[in-house]
Amino acid sequence: MAISKVWISLLLALAVVLSAPAARAEEAAAAEEAAAPEAVLTLHADNFDDAIAQHPFILVEFYAPWCGHCKSLAPEYEKAAQLLSKHDPAIVLAKVDANDEKNKPLAGKYEVQGFPTLKIFRNGGKSIQEYKGPREAEGIVEYLKKQVGPASKEIKAPEDATYLEDGKIHIVGVFTEFSGPEFTNFLEVAEKLRSDYDFGHTVHANHLPRGDAAVERPVVRLFKPFDELVVDSKDFDVSALEKFIDASSTPKVVIFDKNPDNHPYLLKFFQSNAPKAMLFLNFSTGPFESFKSAYYGAVEEFSGKDVKFLIGDIESSQGAFQYFGLKVDQAPLILIQDGDSKKFLKEHVEAGQIVAWLKDYFDGKLTPFRKSEPIPEANNEPVKVVVADNVHDVVFKSGKNVLIEFYAPWCGHCKKLAPILDEAAATLQSEEDVVIAKMDATENDVPGEFDVQGYPTLYFVTPSGKKVSYEGGRTADEIVDYIRKNKETAGQAAAATEKAAEPAATEPLKDEL
Repeated sequence: MAISKVWISLLLALAVVLSAPAARAEEAAAAEEAAAPEAVLTLHADNFDDAIAQHPFILVEFYAPWCGHCKSLAPEYEKAAQLLSKHDPAIVLAKVDANDEKNKPLAGKYEVQGFPTLKIFRNGGKSIQEYKGPREAEGIVEYLKKQVGPASKEIKAPEDATYLEDGKIHIVGVFTEFSGPEFTNFLEVAEKLRSDYDFGHTVHANHLPRGDAAVERPVVRLFKPFDELVVDSKDFDVSALEKFIDASSTPKVVIFDKNPDNHPYLLKFFQSNAPKAMLFLNFSTGPFESFKSAYYGAVEEFSGKDVKFLIGDIESSQGAFQYFGLKVDQAPLILIQDGDSKKFLKEHVEAGQIVAWLKDYFDGKLTPFRKSEPIPEANNEPVKVVVADNVHDVVFKSGKNVLIEFYAPWCGHCKKLAPILDEAAATLQSEEDVVIAKMDATENDVPGEFDVQGYPTLYFVTPSGKKVSYEGGRTADEIVDYIRKNKETAGQAAAATEKAAEPAATEPLKDEL
């Protein structure tokens, strides 16, 4: 049973009062542990490649010293490293300060977007996977022990297959023999996806739950706790196997509620790049069953379309409402976000309208909507407020050099940067060809031209349309200096625009005989 943070704090306070001698003993043990050498390897740009080449299996944490989550992870990570150092073979844990200037190329190379980021490197870095396990010592140890074994385990007897009914997703290959291209491809996929799923293989289909000795082999059987429970595929092409597993391991309709068993499917749903259809309504009101029936019917009708479906309880999905810019009084509502992040909305939808509205979407008859705050009537502060409805006019069509910040109101780094941007904007106020702007990325859709993975994110855009991610200093003087050095004059902008408009040079056409 989960314990709230309040209760944890109270229990810790009580422990301090009642067990001072124990506390002193723990302090002595902690001091002794602190004196011991770290089990976690410290890597940097100079020794990273050698370490990856030296260890067939290594978990690397990319961290920043100022990151609170990294600080919380540090003692658990060290404890796990000490425990795993005794494993045979040893399992190595390492860390990289990705905030250090000399290590930033490493962070870029391995697509580190936030902290902490943990990645598993296998076979000298030939295989790199995201670490998706727990963040406490015992969980880290248990997860990594599974990761260093075979990617797929042989099922030799019925008792070896009992785990397939534990309510999780499992993939089993059934073969006539453990050789040949099908088996090789199966193991390749198992190795690639082992961080996400458990794999097994057998020559005895009757050992499996709901097994059948007469099954036509080879076949891949996926076990899951939803929909049809078991689904098979006989396509052993690596890409086809990956698509089969991806499509089959998410419910036909993902449920957004407070049930923690649904959370892994929610995470996968929102991480997918596929178009997403989402129906939001109150699960506890009378019409719910009629909406559910109509929606599931629509899912079957459009099952051949490349779209994923979700049904969400408005009491449990306020985060989604905030993200998409929705209001509770718009429910029941149905929303589609396509692969290009365009959104289509039908508010106050009725159960009988769902199929027709989805058909209009697939027929290209719907107009997308955009989440935007109102355009400010007065915008007189040095840093100009930009919203989704005017961002293109201010940034790309103003003919000015624009430094734009995408921020979140709750972001501590954004709050720290705000007065610095104000000072820089005040310094540049007399330079009419320069604008410093900001957009609340939680209340406005970020244009597709910008890749915003965290806050604050800054871009510099010139009048000719040149757009670069701002990686300069974070003092007012450094920002001003960067803008003055990189801005385009009117003449430079015109020349750049004219050059961009020139047709590409081509070889003269040769006369055909």
